[in-house]
Amino acid sequence: MASRSWNRVELIGNLTRDPELRYTPNGAAVVTFGMATNRTYVTEGERKEEADFHKLVAWNKLAELCNQLLKKGMRVFISGRLQTRSWTAQDGTQRQSTEIVVEDMIILTPKNFGETAATPEDAEAEHAKTEETEPEEKVTVKEKIEDEAKSAKKETEVSQEETPPQEEVKDDLPF
Repeated sequence: MASRSWNRVELIGNLTRDPELRYTPNGAAVVTFGMATNRTYVTEGERKEEADFHKLVAWNKLAELCNQLLKKGMRVFISGRLQTRSWTAQDGTQRQSTEIVVEDMIILTPKNFGETAATPEDAEAEHAKTEETEPEEKVTVKEKIEDEAKSAKKETEVSQEETPPQEEVKDDLPF
């Protein structure tokens, strides 16, 4: 009997560093960056806060877009899957790393991020002030890629000869 599996990760957090773009020998773009997610909880009447840090990786067109649009401190929604890689280090020891392979990304930080804020904390405070008056930019990477594909398709359609419209066929069938 075959069973189904589910590997899905969704995070909202702040970037801990700027994305680093590289290219594989085959020419595929790959970008790596980090994200922190925070949570607060109360134990024994004391409020505590803790942060988790995540390694993220994106490939191809999404990697290039992440490199162009994302900066340290920005608040971002990430959707993807967990992946664990193993390799042998130069000293012969076996190493292992778990990371999130990004499949979709939405920027939750306002467009003017970083123009007036000196630190990510300043940016969040500024964001809280402008949240009621200025709508957030929600850039969906899939939408950007789809828009680019549509514009490329339109250019292709314009360059091709137009075919004459086909006549509508009328028949006497009742269905």
